[in-house]
This record gives sequence, structure tokens and C-alpha cells, in this order.
Amino acid sequence: MIQSPALAGLISPAPQAKNCHGILVSLAKIEKEKTMYPVDLHMHTVASTHAYSTLHDYIAVAKSKGIRLFAITDHGPDMADAPHYWHFVNMRIWPRLVDGVGILRGIESNIKNTAGEIDCTGPMLDALDLIIAGFHEPVFPPQDKATHTEAMIATMANGDVHIISHPGNPKFEIDIPAVAAAAAKYNVALELNNSSFTHSRIGSGPNCRAIAEAVRDAGGWLALGSDSHTAFTLGDFSECRKILDEIDFPEDRILNVSPARLLGFLEARGMAPIAEFATL
Repeated sequence: MIQSPALAGLISPAPQAKNCHGILVSLAKIEKEKTMYPVDLHMHTVASTHAYSTLHDYIAVAKSKGIRLFAITDHGPDMADAPHYWHFVNMRIWPRLVDGVGILRGIESNIKNTAGEIDCTGPMLDALDLIIAGFHEPVFPPQDKATHTEAMIATMANGDVHIISHPGNPKFEIDIPAVAAAAAKYNVALELNNSSFTHSRIGSGPNCRAIAEAVRDAGGWLALGSDSHTAFTLGDFSECRKILDEIDFPEDRILNVSPARLLGFLEARGMAPIAEFATL
């Protein structure tokens, strides 16, 4: 078991644990809210300053909820409140496993233009396991359907991105069948983002449903993301699940079903096997 002194209080079996800011986290309550999938691929830490939890917080909650593998995906450096690129390069110092929970080093990068460029290059790409990319208004202001579609497909074609985040955002209209076909062609997953139904990008529901149907019909991959900005919502895919059930989406095309499936997808995309994850 890998455990630093700083983590000892967080991953204690005691019913309550205190994070480094002194905020009480009721692990006993969270224990009753086991997640429906053991992998979460989208979340933000205090390094993105509009988020409120630390890496240690996420590890503690992951243990309680039965999350076996998660990816920290703070915003790319072109966002105003994002971490410096050193934050991403230095993720190499993180342990791979803490008390049986696997940690992937990731980023939610920004699509910058219609050439599909993102704010994750060079040493950052080399340091990270999981590259998510999406539209964010401060970096790519909303334009028109053709421009959004061109930029999203170009981003997938460039070969560095594994998942497109919240493609159902109604402010960024896209040609959904064309994007789903390109995602299947380039082996890129499209995300169902649980936060899009609850806190952000309100009005995404119809687009998200249409995207899930298009991915199903194209034979592509779907990734689920809690898009947590606080550890309390880690592993919450409840709104995503409603759509999956309504359209009878095949479980064998969902990356979050198991660590093995997600890691197999990443290895097929060129990631070297991570020996420490063999036990997940």
C-alpha cells in the first residue's frame, strides 16, 4: 500500500475524514452512493481555480464510492484560471496507485481553431496518459455549425486527443452524424458529460441524446465524465445513465465499464502499458 503521511487521515476507514482545508467529508454517507461505473474520466482539482477539491480528496472519495481508476483532467493553460503547463509536466511525480485506486494523468485541453490545434503540446503530451479536448468560450468563441464541426473533426484527425468533452453543448452546434462518423474513424470517444444536465451547459440534453444515438449507430466509443469540480460528485453518471437506458446503448462501447477496457483503448491508441495497473 502506497500511503503518504498527508493521505493518512483521508483514506482512514473512519466514518469521517478531514481534507487539507479542514472541510469535513462524510465518507460514511458517500459509501451509500456507490458509483454505477468504476472509472471516471473527467474531473478538476483546485489547480483549476473554479474547482474545490484536491487530488487527495478525490482519492478518499474514490475509495468510498468504489471507483477503481480515475483521471485528473484540469483545464489546459489557455484558460484564464488554468494551471501553468509545469503542472501537467510534473504529474510524473504522482504515484500510479494509492490504496488500490489508479490515477491517470490527464488534461481537458482547449480546441483553439479550425486546424484542430489544442493547448497541449511537446513535453505536456509526453507526460500525460489521457488527452481530452473541447470547446470553451474564453478560448474559442461560439461561431457557426460548419466552423464548429470543422474544428472538432480536425482535432480528432490530428491524432493526439482521446476524448472530445461535452460535444452536446448547445452553444457549439455541430453536425452530429458527421462528428460521430469521424470519431469512429479516428478511434476517438465522444463524451456524455453528467454536469451538462445539472450545472453547466444547460439545454444540452437533446444534443447529448442525439450524440449517443449517433455514436451507437456509427459503432464508436462513448466516454462518461462526471466533470466533477468537487469530489462529492466523483463517479456521478446518473443523468448519463438515463440516456443510455432510453436508447439501449451497448455496454461494450462504453469506456468506463472497467479499468481494463479503458486501458485497452488507450494502449490501442499508443499508450505504453502501465505495470502498476495490472492489478486493477
